[in-house]
Amino acid sequence: MNTFLKKLSLCLLSLLFIGQTALACTSFQLVAADGSRVYGRTMEFQFELYSDVVIIPQKSLFIATGPSYQQGATWVSKYGVVGMNGFGKPLVIDGLNEKGMAGGILYFPGHAAYANPNGVDSKKALAPWEFMTWALQNFANVNELKAALNDVYIINIEQPDLKVVPPLHYVFHDASGGVLVVEPINGKLIATDNPYGVMTNSPPFDWHVNNLGNYVKLNPMEPNSIKVYGQTVEPISTGAGFLGMPGDSTSPSRFIRALTYSATMVPAANADENIRLAEHLLHNFDIPKGSIRTSINKNVFMEYTQWSVISDLNNRRFYFSTYNHPGLRMLDLKEIDFTKLGVVTMPINQTQQAVKLIP
Repeated sequence: MNTFLKKLSLCLLSLLFIGQTALACTSFQLVAADGSRVYGRTMEFQFELYSDVVIIPQKSLFIATGPSYQQGATWVSKYGVVGMNGFGKPLVIDGLNEKGMAGGILYFPGHAAYANPNGVDSKKALAPWEFMTWALQNFANVNELKAALNDVYIINIEQPDLKVVPPLHYVFHDASGGVLVVEPINGKLIATDNPYGVMTNSPPFDWHVNNLGNYVKLNPMEPNSIKVYGQTVEPISTGAGFLGMPGDSTSPSRFIRALTYSATMVPAANADENIRLAEHLLHNFDIPKGSIRTSINKNVFMEYTQWSVISDLNNRRFYFSTYNHPGLRMLDLKEIDFTKLGVVTMPINQTQQAVKLIP
């Protein structure tokens, strides 16, 4: 990536974090009739993240960021990981490991509160942007991860390029059906099992669960006509069972829509059909450039869906699409030799052209 563009993007990103804008990531889980599971998510941002696909092998040494930017936790990865990075870093924003556990980082403004760096053992310290990579490299399922959360601290520390502390929370899915939300609140990691499989952004997860009570009457079944003063009133259109479902792009509204759609879809028969079903669901959360605009210091930023991913947890396949290449591309983790040393980076910035049909 051009060095000037990278520096400019990081500068703009720091403005966005300082402005606490709402970046609209949405994630969900779908379970097929045969029990196979997929996890899908969108990644929205207001300027280029310059993401690539990154393949991180087994036995990779990782040295985390500790207090005062000294050495933090260190580990040698147990499992190979495939995922999406940002700005060329050997880290994953969202990824899948070879054991079938997937996870994603989502924006969590106004609520993320990390541990004080001065009060933790530096050998247990991780920066907010390193936690996802640590988890996917070291654990096969959410139960293992949950049991290890007391072994680390996510510390309150600025990202060196951004000059801000990125407010983040995390979601994990495994092949056996476990779904775990991890949120840094009041300096502690709060782990919550997520039976709904849906995750968006702020407020915290328990707030979203309480908010479900406002939408208990949403129903895919069409309502019957009613009598009013002896007159018959019919639903004005099909889809009236979902009348009142919020359609804006705020985090609470996207949580309701993602859960409503995922809970009422006819389950796919198998994993391959489930991928297609997940793809259709993702399209409900596509944000085109221009539909969300934020003004900061007289600069206007337009949020849009830069990429989306689908992880087939049982078959260990990682799918992704991008704004300019909406067709799915896939890496099969079973075909990757994770014993080879060295991180592999694969560019994803190609543009997909429409297929011309000749009658």
